[in-house]
Order: sequence, then structure tokens, then C-alpha cells
Amino acid sequence: MIDDLISRMLKGDKRAVARLITLVENDDEKAREIVKKIYKYTGNAHVIGITGPPGSGKSTLLDKLIKVTRGEGNIVGVIAIDPTSPFTGGALLGDRIRMQRHSTDPGVFIRSMATRGSLGGLAKATNDAIKVLDAFGCDVIFVETVGVGQIEVDIVKTADTVVLTTVPGLGDDIQAIKAGLMEIADIFVINKADKEGVEATVFELELMLDLEKEKWAKRGWRPPIIKTIATSTKGIQELWDAIKRHREFLEESNEIKQKRKFRVEEEVKTIVSSMIAKRIGEKMQDDELMYLIDKILSRELDPYSAAEVVLEKSLGVKV
Repeated sequence: MIDDLISRMLKGDKRAVARLITLVENDDEKAREIVKKIYKYTGNAHVIGITGPPGSGKSTLLDKLIKVTRGEGNIVGVIAIDPTSPFTGGALLGDRIRMQRHSTDPGVFIRSMATRGSLGGLAKATNDAIKVLDAFGCDVIFVETVGVGQIEVDIVKTADTVVLTTVPGLGDDIQAIKAGLMEIADIFVINKADKEGVEATVFELELMLDLEKEKWAKRGWRPPIIKTIATSTKGIQELWDAIKRHREFLEESNEIKQKRKFRVEEEVKTIVSSMIAKRIGEKMQDDELMYLIDKILSRELDPYSAAEVVLEKSLGVKV
């Protein structure tokens, strides 16, 4: 079945793409088999992360970016990370309503994925889904994070270019920046720039960037600040041009290789951790684990010593 789906996907079948993403999202064993078979077809797409706090207009912005990107003839993939439904475990919002007008375009594939409790605002299967879209032939893949206000730094492990959106008068702009989002942004977008306070927001961002001007000078890329009004498409072309300039910078400076090397390292670590956890779950009996937990609760054993016991008993690894 998987071989047939991959064959159909490589021929441009969007239904096969959807089915493969469902498999990598729901079945770890099949996800492993799929990635092994499609990996040689990946590595060509430019992955763009769209992140930022709730209310910053990420979906509307992305809707307009899809149109501009398609206007240049690019095949576009979109993964929209949504909160998890407490009832079904699926994506709470489903495929974004604002982007549905692109769903009939054969050059656009849109998929919503649930976080399923994953920290950092990204679904665990996001990396594998990106690989499917990359192998499918997407030139550009947008990943829109859930945007629930947490530090969504996981996007830096996924995207080549990170676009951070905010709006004037949000109230927590500086707090969000101090929390670490400044470190991951390649481009800043102030959306809803027709609102009062836009210049103050620009000033705040410029001030924060100036504090690290030596770092930007050494790197060769200072994140630009783009003002947009997504509902009227104002600034969208300027934003897309900035994204393209950043890609050129990554390729010319060779930073793209460094970024992707970092991502591969992180991905391998995550996969290894997942495999170890699964192996431990298979080897350790519930009553054995409960025995250790009871020992910890009674202060007869500490958590580190318990972890050492688990590793030695289940994997034969002595720490």
C-alpha cells in the first residue's frame, strides 16, 4: 500500500499526499517506512515558519502569501498547526477557512495538524509531513504555528526562514521578545499596520535589534521589519521579497547548510529518544514501574537513581 501511495504521490496525486501525511501522523511504524523510502526525493523545498501570538493575523497573512507565491509559479504546501480537540484528538480548527479558496488549486496543498500536546507549538509529525510535501515537489512549504502565546522556538528546528508576526497595541510585544522570540526571527512583520501605535511598535523592535547590532553585523543579516495590512494585501509583496532575499542570503553565506545540519542533529536526537522510550515501555512491566514510583514517593529512591535502574533493566545500559 505504501509503495503504491508513494508512486502516486511522485506522479502528482494530492489524494496520495493526504493519505501519506495521515499515516505519518498516526502510525509511527508506517511513518518510519515512508520516510525511509521518500527521503532521497527531499531537500529541495524552502520551508518558511509563520509564528506569533494569537490575534496577529497569521492565517490571513498566509492566505495572501500563498496567492503571491503561486503567482510566481511555485508549488506551495501549507501545514497549519492547530490546537488539539479534547474529544477527537484531531486539529480543532480543521483546514483554515481563510485559506479554503486555494484548496481547488492543483498547485496548493493545505493540511491542518493537531499539536497533540507537543511542546513548542508544533506537531510531533510535522517534520515527516514536511518531507512528504517536499518529495511531492513543493517549492515552498509554509508552516503556521498554533500561536497560543508560548515561546514557539521549535519552529527554528523546522524552518529555513522564520517570520514572526505581531500587531500594534498587543500589549505583550516586548514581553514576547524578551521571552526569546527575538532570537528565532529572521523577519518581523507588523500586521494590521493601519491600527494606532504601529510606529511605536516599529520603534520597540528597532530598539531591541539595535541592542544586538554587532551580532547582526557579524552574521550579515539584520531581520527586516515589514508593515502589512493582510486584509488589503498591503505589504504582502514586500514581505515575500524579504523572504526571497533571506533565502538568497542563506545560500550565499552557506548558512542554509548549517541550519539544516542543526535540524538533522535535533531530529536524530528526537527519534533516538522516542525509540528508547518505546523500548523501555515494551521491556518494563507496569508493576515494576509502579514499584519504583512508590519508592520515589516514599523517599527511599530518588528520580535519577530510578531512571538508572530503568535504563539498566530495559536496555542493559549502566549509567
